[in-house]
Parts: sequence; C-alpha cells; structure tokens
Amino acid sequence: MAGTTPSPPPCMDSLSYRVPRSFGNTKRMKLAASRYPLRVATACALFGAIAVAQASVTQVSQITASHTVQQLAAAIDAQIAAPRFASSRWGIDVISLDTGRTLYAHDAGKLLQTASTAKLYTAALVLDTLGTDYRIPTQLLVTQPIVQGRLEGSLILRGMGDPTLDTPGTNTDWADQLAAQLAASGVHEVQGDLIADDSYFSGPSAGSGWEARDLQSWFAPPASALSVQENTVNLMVEPSRVPGERARLKLDPADAFPRVINTLTTSAGNTRSDINLYRAPGDMTLYAFGHIAAQSQAQTYKLAMADPAQFAGTLLQEALARHGIRLKGALRVLHWPQQADIGLDRAVVLAQVLSPPVMDVLTRGLKRSQNLYLQNLLQIAGVKARASAGQVADPASGFLTTEAWGIRALDELLGRIGIPPEDSQIEDGAGLSRQDLATPAAMTHLLVYLARQPYGAQLRDTLPTAGVDGTLQWRMRNTAASNNVHAKTGSMNDVRCVAGYVTTASGERLAFAIMLNNVVREGDEPSPSRTLDAIMEQLAAFQGRG
Repeated sequence: MAGTTPSPPPCMDSLSYRVPRSFGNTKRMKLAASRYPLRVATACALFGAIAVAQASVTQVSQITASHTVQQLAAAIDAQIAAPRFASSRWGIDVISLDTGRTLYAHDAGKLLQTASTAKLYTAALVLDTLGTDYRIPTQLLVTQPIVQGRLEGSLILRGMGDPTLDTPGTNTDWADQLAAQLAASGVHEVQGDLIADDSYFSGPSAGSGWEARDLQSWFAPPASALSVQENTVNLMVEPSRVPGERARLKLDPADAFPRVINTLTTSAGNTRSDINLYRAPGDMTLYAFGHIAAQSQAQTYKLAMADPAQFAGTLLQEALARHGIRLKGALRVLHWPQQADIGLDRAVVLAQVLSPPVMDVLTRGLKRSQNLYLQNLLQIAGVKARASAGQVADPASGFLTTEAWGIRALDELLGRIGIPPEDSQIEDGAGLSRQDLATPAAMTHLLVYLARQPYGAQLRDTLPTAGVDGTLQWRMRNTAASNNVHAKTGSMNDVRCVAGYVTTASGERLAFAIMLNNVVREGDEPSPSRTLDAIMEQLAAFQGRG
C-alpha cells in the first residue's frame, strides 16, 4: 500500500519524497492505529535529485583536484569520515579500466544493500541472454479455424513481458495495430471469448522481497507479462464546491480500477486536508476516505494499476469494435497459477506488435530507474533460461518462478565472469528488495565485465548522465563530473548508492561503486547524496594516474 502523498513529478529514485505543506496533507497512510511513512524505495525518476542538488545547477563545484592516488584517497576519506556518518556504513571501490589497478577501496568486500544499482545485474543478464536487438512480442493467437470471417473459438491476447506498451513514443496504438492486422486477415467476428493471457510469467506479480506496503505505489506496480501504460494510474482528488459533500475523484485511465469506494468528503476551507487511499494487495477495490479542504487545489496521485492484463484486454476489446470486429463472448483474464487449457501448443499467430530493441528498453528502464522494466526483463530472461533447461520444473528444487529462473541464470553468469556467490545476493530484477546485497568490489567487477563487451559503450550510454538526463539530470552540474559520469543510482530510506563510469581529468577511465547504508538525515543536514556526488566529482577531477 502507499501513503497519501501526491506523486512527485514525474517519478523518483534518489530520495524519500516529502511534499511541501502548500501541497496539502503530509500525513502518511493510516492503517488501523498505525502510521506507515511513504517510502520511495528504488522508485524511478527524473525528479528525485532536484531536492538533492538543485543548488548545484548554478553553484560551481568547490572540489580541489587531486594529483596523486594518495591525495585522492585522503580527499575521499575526509568525505566519508564526516561526523554525521558515524553510525553509517560506507563501501567504495574504484578501479581503472585502463590498467586494472585499484585507485581506492573502503570496505569493498563487505555486503551492502544495493537499492536500484542491482538493475546493473539485470542488465548484464538480459544482454547475455537476449542480446541487444531482441524485440519482445505481444500477440493475438487463435486455436480454432476461421470460417467465412468468423473465428469459431476464442481470441487470445498473449503478453510476453513487453513493459513499453502504450508508453510515450512507443506503440501507443498497439491495440489498434493488433485489431487492424486481425481485420486484414479476414476476421470480422469472434464466436468465443477474448482471453487476456499474462501467464507467460509464472509466479507472483510482486518481486521477491518487495514490501506489502509498497504495492499500491506507482514505483512498485505489478510485474505482468501483459503490461500497459507502465501499469500505473493517475488519480485526481478535487473538493466539491460545498463543504460536507463528497469529494470528486477522476481516474486516468478511467477503467484502471474496477471498483472505487469513495467516502472522501469536502471539509471547511480553513481545515487541513487528510486524504487517504488504500487498496489491499491483490484486491481490485480502491478505497478513498478522509477529507479535502474546500477551495483547495486538486491533488494528483500516481498509483499501481490493480490488474494490467484486465485493462489491456479492455483496450483491445474497444479496438476490435473500432475495426468492425464483433466479439460475441466475454473478456476473460488468465493469470498464473490459474489452470486453463487454451491450446497454446496448437495456437497460430494472427497479429503481433513488437517492442523496441532490448537495448532501447534498457535505456528507458535504467535512465529513469523504472522498476517494472527491469523486473519484466528479468522474468523474460527467466523464461528463456527455463526453456534452455528443457523442463518446467527442477527435480531438485521443485517449482521455480520465472523470476527464480532468471536469478538462477544470473548466478550462472556471475560465476562465469568470476564473481563469487557470497559477494552478490540478488533476488529481484529491480533492486526494490532490501534483501538485495552486493559488495562494492563485485559491483565494479561487473562494470569492468560490461565495459569489455561489444555492447559496452551502448550500455554505458543507457545509464543516467550527470547533469544531463535520467536520475542524475540535476546533479553535479557545472562540475568535472557533468556529462562525464555515467552511473546507475539507487536509493531507499537509509540507503544511497551509485555505480558506473567516469573519465578522470588525466583521461583515465574508471569504474566505481559507492554504497552508503544505514544513513539517517537529521534536521537541515545536506542530503547524503551530495556526499556521493562530491566523491564522483573528486574522481572526475583527478589529475593523476592509477
């Protein structure tokens, strides 16, 4: 579940989000007698760093360039030894891509929570398993004959994990594309049902280790083989004109929640709003309760969609009607672990839309730290790994989810590249689990491996670029790191991490991992992320050689 804080524009990976008082209610979701703070775990975003480093947009860095490795180490030591980090844990590893030598290390062999830097592991697996150019299909299948334009059986909408359907610039008309192809094949009537099938993924829609209180939130939408509009929905809450009347709710898309129970009222204009939203994990009903002050501004919230496959089926149903195809049956949804013999083994593909190439999908996912993209990609790799093993179940382990198959394939990849299992313990694709652990040394080892692959330069460009785009857009501007550091950020409450690449002032290419755990920000202290930025700026300004 999520709290009642309006969603930040547009999303966030860097910090826990706190709303200015002028936005309205800053209270957290009430559940019985308890209060749960909104926790932006590895949420995807461009906005997250604004609160961290907006001042750096105009402020020139005060970093003093180091000329020797010893000076560099002393400068980094001074940053992490600040009294406010006395109870925190730092882990740092910096390696030269040119010489292989270590320029700096601090507890580089200790396991730490990774947050969204774990997405680098998923990226490595996906590129190793699928390649850079693979396109994820979404298909219309039939298992019965077509007689004089009538499909005698059901029409199956088969999702295979594409997270980009109906997102800006990508297949926004996917349903019409499929309906048009179906019509072009001569079909004008479907005698059976329309089956929206997302059973390509076996396992729960939430990743391993995801916390139940996150599952209503926009940053932890269900990972579905049939995903659409990034599996999120916008909800606008607006007061009525008369105190005491019911507040108005507007969903976009309108059909994203089958049932909304609204008891939210409009209070007097001089009161403080108390907007509460709740949907139990796995439930289709959204409850809105509390009150919103009269004459206050409308509040917008971004929430996880209840059933993406159901909504995708509704979109296709509407598209079929637009293209003159009559559906005589009903819309049905097939989820794991439902058992339904729909005859996929004898199905014929009548229509298909494809995602952008995997490298483009990774770019979309890594730049914004989009959890859905990487969780879906891990499971697609898991499906491929299961198929390669030639069996659905492992006799030794029993049933494995597609996520677990993906993690098994990841472990095999890490073994091949020399990262021991005790140094990396990753269990989901997004880094949203607090059980994801890795050492800084394992992270830099992975980065070195990726840099040496044929796609190394492409992969580097998928990462946020300091001062330019993604989750680093507003960080390290007007410094030596700007348009130089390419790195994956990762943040949860009490966790700040970053891992990636930088070129020093002397032209040496470095891979680095900077991981900070158990950090608590108090009062007006600067954001911990500012210290990570300062370390990256030190690396960029380094004038010596490793």
